[in-house]
Amino acid sequence: MKKMFTRRDEGSVVFVFDGREIRAREGDSVAAALLAAGEMITRLTPVGRAPRGPFCMMGACFDCLAEIDGVGGVQTCLVTVRAGMRVARQASAPPDETDSA
Repeated sequence: MKKMFTRRDEGSVVFVFDGREIRAREGDSVAAALLAAGEMITRLTPVGRAPRGPFCMMGACFDCLAEIDGVGGVQTCLVTVRAGMRVARQASAPPDETDSA
């Protein structure tokens, strides 16, 4: 796995992303911790299932959505990582054909 950047201190906060333990520094956003661990994809788009991940890092784009502690649609760039939290890629379901667009 190619890491976006490396750190001398990986941190002391441990959380789980898709079953993998990730170390983060106290105060990191979930998005920053995932990028530091080499995890670039947090969700798949509903149409086309294209991969998306942290982009703006300030809550404007919604590309970093993931499931955190069982709650979907959470912007990972706006959530501070906590020890023991469980984060999962958000696998968006295809839109219902009966939905009107």
